[in-house]
Amino acid sequence: MEQNKDTGLFTRVGKFHEADPNLGAVRWSPVKYLWWTGMLLGWVILGSIFFSWGAVAAFIVTCAVTLCLGHSIGMHRKLIHESFDSPLWVEKCLVYLGSLVGMGGPMTMMEAHDMRDWAQRLPSCHSFLSHQSGILKDFWWQLHCKLYLSQPPIYAVPERVSQDGFYRFVQQTSMLQQLPLGLLLFLIGGWGWVAWGICGRVTVSIFGHWLVGYFAHNSGGRDWQVNDAAVQGHNVPYCGIVTFGESWHNNHHAVPGSAKLGIYPGQADIGWLALKALEKIHLVNNLKEPKHLAPREELRKIDLSGAKLVTHHLARPQSIG
Repeated sequence: MEQNKDTGLFTRVGKFHEADPNLGAVRWSPVKYLWWTGMLLGWVILGSIFFSWGAVAAFIVTCAVTLCLGHSIGMHRKLIHESFDSPLWVEKCLVYLGSLVGMGGPMTMMEAHDMRDWAQRLPSCHSFLSHQSGILKDFWWQLHCKLYLSQPPIYAVPERVSQDGFYRFVQQTSMLQQLPLGLLLFLIGGWGWVAWGICGRVTVSIFGHWLVGYFAHNSGGRDWQVNDAAVQGHNVPYCGIVTFGESWHNNHHAVPGSAKLGIYPGQADIGWLALKALEKIHLVNNLKEPKHLAPREELRKIDLSGAKLVTHHLARPQSIG
């Protein structure tokens, strides 16, 4: 159960013939509820009492570093999709920054991502996995609940991750990893910096990840369709900059193995620019783009002029860098 590196698609989710992505129950999760609600209250209360513009600056800087270098590059483009190569120590630094976002450790993030992608590529799946419920219901579900499938598939974390001592430590202590950063922020700027740099950052990161994900699976521009998939990705252009390129979700559904998410002119992808900068100082290499990936038979180009599908595979196209 390994990743197909030619396309970026996954076979880490096994037993397709037994698993059913439609049958399951959504139940309230005390841990998720207390984590996000506690961070929100800490931000609102302490952030108001100890407000300073320095604390706001700490919020902006820590959000940019953890979301761009950590979540987008480390967790998503590297650990999950293997869309570029790097020395192991560089990968671990990036993934650690991703764990500071507050959504979980490396194994949690890999399983949640792969299970959702597996379900969305099937002909139908539970509305929890597809984000097809109303926005308020989906907000409650995603930030405060968990889905328990009646017939779940088997998920296999790659051994290079599951057997790595560092990754196992970060996975087991992911919430506690906020403490070292919190101590550093406290020593620099006091409780205001902690409130904004920890509580505010985690609150906004989790909420923003859900909100962009909701729209990216419900509305927005599309250039590509994955045939027979229950859910299509949509591009959310007005969020391209603040998501560091992650909102170009139709592109990502089409070419998940690409390290470049903003693949067309005018699609801002700060994560890609950061990767190119890291490449120049020899910290990353072999950055995969659509032209490097194998064709997908199920992928079709949407003819925007006539709103119809045409046979055209996104593989090594001359018009896309």
